[in-house]
Amino acid sequence: MAVGVATSTGPKAYLSRRYRVSASHRLHSEAYSAEENLAVYGKCNNPHGHGHNYAVEVTLGGRLNAETGMVCDLGELDEFARIHLIERFDGMNLNTLDEFRDVVPTTENFTAEVYRIFQGFRGALVVRVRIEETGNNSFEIGDEFGRG
Repeated sequence: MAVGVATSTGPKAYLSRRYRVSASHRLHSEAYSAEENLAVYGKCNNPHGHGHNYAVEVTLGGRLNAETGMVCDLGELDEFARIHLIERFDGMNLNTLDEFRDVVPTTENFTAEVYRIFQGFRGALVVRVRIEETGNNSFEIGDEFGRG
């Protein structure tokens, strides 16, 4: 249970928290022929799929709570992430999930889905989601500007 209330004045503060999720996917579109899928997705179109150890970073923003001095309760955030991110996606093949029934489970689409999910966290406003797929690839979705 959150303690206290956020202030309505003062600077906006940001909190970023990282979570780990291991999942697999195959990049494949039913709209493309086998040759087109291979041309667009290359080795990621492997019929058996492939996996990643994703690092998911969620950035939340808001005014500091006048009593706690925090953007949000980390315990509440971690519980939300456990239920809605880790339990939902860890160890899964993204292609088999309803969220990706009509979209190719690229990491861009996975990032958009995680961003959508964290919109449901009531402890603070989600500003950005960044997913590191590999040491060379990361993807971000967010609304860092124009929000109070």
